[in-house]
Amino acid sequence: MTEQRKSTSRNPLITTIFTADPSAHVWNDGRIYIYVSHDIDPARGCDLMDKYHAFSSSDMVNWQDEGEILSSDDVSWGRPEGGFMWAPDCAFKNGVYYFYYPHPSDTKWNNTWKIGVATSKKPASGFVDQGYIEDVGGFAMIDPCVFIDDDKKAYFYYGGGGYLGGCYGAELSDDMLSLKTKLKRMRFLRDFHEAAWVFKREGWYYLIYSDNLRHRNRYRYAMSRNPLGPWKYKGIFLDPVGCETTHGSIVEVKGQWYLFYHNQTISGEGNLRSVCVDYVYFNPDSTIKKVIQTKEGVKLAGEHAPTNHPTFDYGVEGCIVKNGAYKIKTSKSGDKVIVLDSTQEDSYCEYQNLEGGTGGRAEISFYCTTIERKAKLQLQINGTDYSLINIISSGHLEGYPNRAFLTVNFKPGDDNSIKLTSYFGKIYVHSISVKLLDM
Repeated sequence: MTEQRKSTSRNPLITTIFTADPSAHVWNDGRIYIYVSHDIDPARGCDLMDKYHAFSSSDMVNWQDEGEILSSDDVSWGRPEGGFMWAPDCAFKNGVYYFYYPHPSDTKWNNTWKIGVATSKKPASGFVDQGYIEDVGGFAMIDPCVFIDDDKKAYFYYGGGGYLGGCYGAELSDDMLSLKTKLKRMRFLRDFHEAAWVFKREGWYYLIYSDNLRHRNRYRYAMSRNPLGPWKYKGIFLDPVGCETTHGSIVEVKGQWYLFYHNQTISGEGNLRSVCVDYVYFNPDSTIKKVIQTKEGVKLAGEHAPTNHPTFDYGVEGCIVKNGAYKIKTSKSGDKVIVLDSTQEDSYCEYQNLEGGTGGRAEISFYCTTIERKAKLQLQINGTDYSLINIISSGHLEGYPNRAFLTVNFKPGDDNSIKLTSYFGKIYVHSISVKLLDM
């Protein structure tokens, strides 16, 4: 199945699973990576957020799911009940990727926040937790951001708690795991709530953050000639996004600046958010123009660079269907499809004997359609439950314009299986595609 080319990225950018708090970076391989938190579906509150994912692109329009990169199960020092894996960030120095994340260390979560650090030699896999930064944390202190300046000095920022907390920063030691200087309050940030992010442009340092507007945070910002201030407040550059929280990042890609943020367009629920992207423009005096939120997203940045990963396509022939799932022909195209109907008890289809090569990460693409607004696929890989996959309604059943995708782990050899169940309404499955990422 050849993936349809999109003229723009469209918003939300990531639609298959619910993602929030995007931290965006361009690394030495020329690709842009976004590191996100994961809202659990169905909505059960931010206390059960327990996994981090990464996505990457060479052109801002075609995105690859890099898979899950860390979960609360990987954190030995963390809260016994898990959960509370909130907004992260990532930095690269001396050949190592450093992944920073907030996580409480005790059942009494809001008073025991710490900032954990995991490291890897790869940008989106292989992360191993290294503990947490000493002398950092406490009540509502979350949302780490790490900025590396032109002189290679690294700076750490974090904060939260609204009027009871604040935003603090310090220089990091060369090991990127400890503070070189004492934490310093970032002054003159009007109405700071959380979500600090720092970037640099034409000699100016920018600190963006969400404010305290009740139930509809906005994005404000301040500017300085120094990475730790003092800061001069400049105003609001992003209006409310439709959900209670606002969190994101600003990054330059191939000469153009972008804002990554989240909203609740797909779900209508504040605990089920989706990452978006839109353009950032600056005034002649270097202040930020108001960012316009769009449905179209952004255009192609450079050429699409397809990867040379082995890919296997599977139609409905040979797929096992059970208990009410059935195959039909569409009225126009004549293509065979599998119809999964959630009103039929234990109705599912299963692909078996799928090729996994030498094992490792595999991006699974699902080509299907539905007219149900909340339709989802329940996914099991080799008997393990992975997630509910959003299938965005096309409003009709002719053709198969929708591609949902998720990266999972496959076993070596050809003994892999994928089981699909409809979670809500009817879903018409045309085919699946398996791309082996670790070959």
